Amino acid sequence: MAYPVFLFMVKLKQKRRITGFAVDDQPREKLIREGRRSLSDAELIAILIGSGTAGVSVVKLSQSILGQYDHSLSELGRASLDELKNFHGIGDAKAVTIIAALEIGRRRKEEPDQKKPVITCARDAFEMMHPALADLNHEEFWIMMLNSANGVIGKAMISKGGRAGTIADPKIIFKTALERNAAYLILFHNHPSGNLKASDEDIRITKKLVEAGKTMDLFVLDHLIVAGGSYLSLADEGMI
Repeated sequence: MAYPVFLFMVKLKQKRRITGFAVDDQPREKLIREGRRSLSDAELIAILIGSGTAGVSVVKLSQSILGQYDHSLSELGRASLDELKNFHGIGDAKAVTIIAALEIGRRRKEEPDQKKPVITCARDAFEMMHPALADLNHEEFWIMMLNSANGVIGKAMISKGGRAGTIADPKIIFKTALERNAAYLILFHNHPSGNLKASDEDIRITKKLVEAGKTMDLFVLDHLIVAGGSYLSLADEGMI
C-alpha cells in the first residue's frame, strides 16, 4: 500500500524579570504555553535579553531594538557589539547573546539540508524498524513519525512489556507525535513468539488510534507487526 528548541538588587531584578509584565508580555511563559512559533521576533529577542530596564519591559526594549533595524532579523544580525550597547539596558553580556543567537541562525541556513528517509510503503517502514525489533524476547510498541512529504522525522518507543503483550497508550503516542510536529504515524510492535497473526486487540487498538488521529489531522497510515525477519502490514491486509 502506498502512503500518501548586590543581594537585594539581584532579588529585585529577578522579581521584575518574572512577575513585572502583563500576561502578554511574558515571552518565556508564552513559548512554554503556546510553542515557539507563537512568538513574535521581538518576543524571541526578549527571551535572549532576559530583562528590561526600570519602566521598560524586556519586550518593549526588544521592539525598540528591532525598530532601529527596520524590524529585520537579517539587519539586526549585522549589528556590531558597540551598536547594540548603545541601547539603554544592553551591556556586553546581552549584546553578545543577541549576536551569538543570530549567528547560529545564519549558520543553520548555510547547512545543507539533510535528506530524510522517505517511506513509500510498508516494506520501507519495516526495513527501517526491523533492527530495533527483530531479536527481542519481549514486546515493544514503537511509532515512526513522518512529515507531510512522508520523510521520517523521528522514531520513539512508547512502551515495553513481556512476552504476552505491551500497552499502546494513545495519550503518550499522540503527545509524542505532536511535539515533533508529525503529519503521519506508522505504528509498530513485535511478536516474540514469531506469530505474525494480528490479534483482535491489535486490530481494535489500531482502529481506535486511526480514528483519534483523524480528529487531530495526525493520520495513522499503518500498523506493522514484526516477527523475526518478517512483518504483517494491517493496511496492506485491509484491516484498517
